[in-house]
Amino acid sequence: MSAIKITETIFRDAHQSLIATRMKTEEMLPIAEKMDKVGFHALEVWGGATFDACLRFLKEDPWDRLRALRKAFKNTKLQMLLRGQNLLGYKNYPDDVVEEFVKKSIENGIDIIRIFDALNDTRNLKKSIEATKKYGGHAQVAISYTTSPVHNIEYYVNLAIEMEKMGADSICIKDMSGILLPYVAEELVRELKKNISVPLEIHSHFTSGIANQTYMKAIEAGVDIIDTAMSPLGNGTSQPATEPMIASLQGTKYYPDIDMNLLLEITEYFKDLREKYEKEGLLNNKVLNVDVRTLKYQVPGGMLSNLVSQLESQGALDRFDEVLEEVPKVRKDLGYPPLVTPMSQMVGTQAVLNVLSGERYKMVPKEVKNYVRGLYGKSTVPIKEDIKEKIIGDEEVYTGRPADLLEPVLKKYEKEISEYIEQDEDVLTYALFPNVALDFFKHRQAQKYKIDSQLLDEENMVYPV
Repeated sequence: MSAIKITETIFRDAHQSLIATRMKTEEMLPIAEKMDKVGFHALEVWGGATFDACLRFLKEDPWDRLRALRKAFKNTKLQMLLRGQNLLGYKNYPDDVVEEFVKKSIENGIDIIRIFDALNDTRNLKKSIEATKKYGGHAQVAISYTTSPVHNIEYYVNLAIEMEKMGADSICIKDMSGILLPYVAEELVRELKKNISVPLEIHSHFTSGIANQTYMKAIEAGVDIIDTAMSPLGNGTSQPATEPMIASLQGTKYYPDIDMNLLLEITEYFKDLREKYEKEGLLNNKVLNVDVRTLKYQVPGGMLSNLVSQLESQGALDRFDEVLEEVPKVRKDLGYPPLVTPMSQMVGTQAVLNVLSGERYKMVPKEVKNYVRGLYGKSTVPIKEDIKEKIIGDEEVYTGRPADLLEPVLKKYEKEISEYIEQDEDVLTYALFPNVALDFFKHRQAQKYKIDSQLLDEENMVYPV
């Protein structure tokens, strides 16, 4: 076992977990040169919720962000998170969209694409893996980690073997809820390393307070790469903090080749940013607390805050504990899906509806119905007949690959938004988030027109008619 490698998440998962993905590109670029010299294995900078948040809240073009970061980071690999056939959205997209999106992501600067599926249905990973390799990217395929009567070491080993056969260049254990226990991690990593030949990475969240110990046992068992976040935006519902994690490895063979002095300078930069976020009310202390209920209910930090806001909007926050109790029951009913986007949203919303309506499955969202119909993929264990009947009656369940039902759409979308297109990537932005994209395109045009008007005025002043 050689020195551990570090993937730094502060530009993606850390701010997604702690400040609702609100870090701006202009806040990233001033520190990029220093971060590029630290010696990180990779920087996770794109994907996940960053794409949607850029457009919706920051009025930034996510493609511009990626190009700017690529230009700034000359020595470090850039990584993104991709939800398989869901890309960066919450539903399956046709194959033409998946292929073009992966192609453009790599063209614009991404080196490593971490690909996962919320159900660990490998059919939903196939197209993304193929496209990543076709266009010269590194396909890191992620296991969505959860626990249930069927999610055991053997299940994960078989899944990893299948992923490697599909072309995975590396494999990641993605513990989105922070529920992977230290000694389980040790056994899991050991067994995976015996059965796969590609590098193994571990990604966890500090939500339940155990991720540091989990990382240490994983490192001792032979994991190659760990995901951490610079301390000003580390811990809480984010990843374990980078600096103390590295410091704990001093004097061992695992100590990474990282410039600690430079790292501490960078920490100061992010400390100032964190103070700014606190003043703006973006950083809520709740997300910094350890929540041991995660270990019981397996609810990721982001899902907890969603449940709170759903109940607040209904004036029913006093029923939060009832909803938490209902979450594992719904999950069992739905075949033990891992609680990660979009399944976490579906299970959470269904739990809220079951509690507030006073009758289980009296009200069922369209997305949950489509999941039960087989349109998101295959559940880990079959959904029981009585639950299926409550949700979709006697409708037939689709057992094929969900994306096979979807027709190509890019040509159609190109025509639909022809008046707004300024770059090829705009069609992909529209394919993923049509309404949000249109709002952004209109905003972009208005900004451009404003600038052009000013220039025209200046010209008229200099050269009066």
